Amino acid sequence: MILVTGGTGNIGRELTRELDARGAGLRLLVRDPARAAGLPARAERVVGDLGEASTLTAAFAGVDRLFLLAQGIGTDHTAAAIAAAGTAGVRHVVHLSSLHVTFEPLPAMARWHHEREEIVRASAIPATFLRPGGFMTNALDWLPTIHEGNHVLDPVGPGRFAPIDPADIAAVAALVLTEDGHQDNEYALTGGEALTVTEQVRVLSDAIGHDIEVRAVNTPEEAVRSRFPHGAPPALADAIREGFELMRSDTVGFRTDTVERLLGREPRTFADWCARHADAFRAPGAR
Repeated sequence: MILVTGGTGNIGRELTRELDARGAGLRLLVRDPARAAGLPARAERVVGDLGEASTLTAAFAGVDRLFLLAQGIGTDHTAAAIAAAGTAGVRHVVHLSSLHVTFEPLPAMARWHHEREEIVRASAIPATFLRPGGFMTNALDWLPTIHEGNHVLDPVGPGRFAPIDPADIAAVAALVLTEDGHQDNEYALTGGEALTVTEQVRVLSDAIGHDIEVRAVNTPEEAVRSRFPHGAPPALADAIREGFELMRSDTVGFRTDTVERLLGREPRTFADWCARHADAFRAPGAR
């Protein structure tokens, strides 16, 4: 039995469908069962919360493989999940981490991910660490400014990065969870195209059929709002500002071939992602 945490999110929904297609025994840990609507009916739902350790015993009963996605900052959720996994006799953890844990020195955002990885390692449960870079779905953070003023805030200027489709992360996770030979491996995952924000917006504009303006970000506060329009906790805001500074300085764009090596195909392109999500970016009357 495979337990999927974060099963109603961008990666988890895709992973659930991938595992269902493979016929895997499947259970979802959900806080709100209504959010699991539309997911495969045969996927068992168990109500629980990584933030409430007392809810995890039933969720982990009979589980031998775990997909662990801990949201937000800190390590409490990871520690609770790994404790429950150890008690239940889980034999393999596939942990969603971050590409940033490979940076030296570690940026603030990566410290949380590094500490979570260390918790998993200390458990001695065989594990695979998936380390994706930026997600294509981060473009959804542009929706408020696109809908309100047809523009996107650009905090990284000349910086390039290779965003990855969460569907590709899910495909790799499904492979790793259902095939032998991936324990004790670390997989750095990126898309295949290193793009600036301006280039991404151009691709999106083509997909929705009209031009979107790109506006440079001039202050650290604007940089945070470009990712979290309604603000972020101070520690997270500081980490975001530092992350954008690192991205701005990388004018080449780090890429790996891991997705292609594991899946036997090239990563999905940003144009593919935009075509699938174009309606979300169009004005309501144009959908």
